[in-house]
Amino acid sequence: MRFKSLCRWGLPLAAAAALAGPSASQEAGAARYAVLKGVPGLTADALRSAVDPLFGQPDAENVGETQALLILHRGEVVAERYAPGYGPESRFHGWSIARTVTGLLMGLMVSDGRLALDDPAPVTAWRQPGDPRAAITLRELMQMRSGLQNAEVWEPARRSDPLEMLVGEGAADQAAFAIGKPLVHPHGRRFADSTATSMILAGILGETLAPGGDAAARHAAMTRFIAARFTGPLGLDRFVAEYDARGTMIGGLLMHMSARDYARIGELIRLRGRADGRQIVSDKWFDFMLAPSPANPAYGGQIWLNRASGETMLFPGEARPDIVGAVGNRGQFLLVSPAQGLTIVRLGNTGADELPALRRALAGLARRFPAG
Repeated sequence: MRFKSLCRWGLPLAAAAALAGPSASQEAGAARYAVLKGVPGLTADALRSAVDPLFGQPDAENVGETQALLILHRGEVVAERYAPGYGPESRFHGWSIARTVTGLLMGLMVSDGRLALDDPAPVTAWRQPGDPRAAITLRELMQMRSGLQNAEVWEPARRSDPLEMLVGEGAADQAAFAIGKPLVHPHGRRFADSTATSMILAGILGETLAPGGDAAARHAAMTRFIAARFTGPLGLDRFVAEYDARGTMIGGLLMHMSARDYARIGELIRLRGRADGRQIVSDKWFDFMLAPSPANPAYGGQIWLNRASGETMLFPGEARPDIVGAVGNRGQFLLVSPAQGLTIVRLGNTGADELPALRRALAGLARRFPAG
């Protein structure tokens, strides 16, 4: 597979820049790229004109700091560029891109028959007689429509449930903190983007792998599972997940990996669970994961969809509607367009006021690639 061979890129950036084949007038700019090449219907120069504004230029909108950009077309790297101080070995914090990884891991569990989407979620704390939370299903958690009081409100800090979960009284056992919230809406009916909901899913993963285990057992079981079933088969060489004191993976926002690792995950989604000729995650899982939630047509199962909605993180109407994306705080984007054979990774540091310009730039970049 071409992607695999290029993902083992052993060349330093200076040597790999020769792959771009720049003209004499382009040599200075090409040195910033590890790879830059055209595809049928899109020349290298045209691709450069869409990528360069993401790294800042006098006449471009301010999109914040892009630290890494990686683009694959039909499994082949066509653009790879890093800001000074970053490179192929750098680990990047993907923030809520971690949720999509958690969703893929859940797909492995469901495909194995260890969990079922439409069964009540296996949460012991909800099993008390009369507890209305007992009816919440795994499907509803995956689609962010549990009805729990787990609002994604970060300010003011003194009233922020996510901050309280991550660094306050809930930090030691974050899944338990999220699980302990009351039902404030009928389950299944209302969408609520929520880091805490992804932590409930991570807690379910940990408990399924090490029922009743202590923190060390949970941590070890999850680490083994991820290595054997996910990072190992995909070749995610720089992947690091963080865990809380209970041994639960912080599956809502604390994973780190290289831009190339993020791209491998994007390709896994584009190819519906296949990598290097192997079915890593069941093809059927993507029928669910990439389908719109009944509560928000712009959301699937722990991943965003490029559809019109009152709440979306992508750019409906500005690029193909079949684009899907994992999106993290401060401008982390992992975008996949199956019809275009396209995977785009953008990592960096973008403020809230700069995000609209970043979305426009990414939508414009995606539009440059032909379909089919």
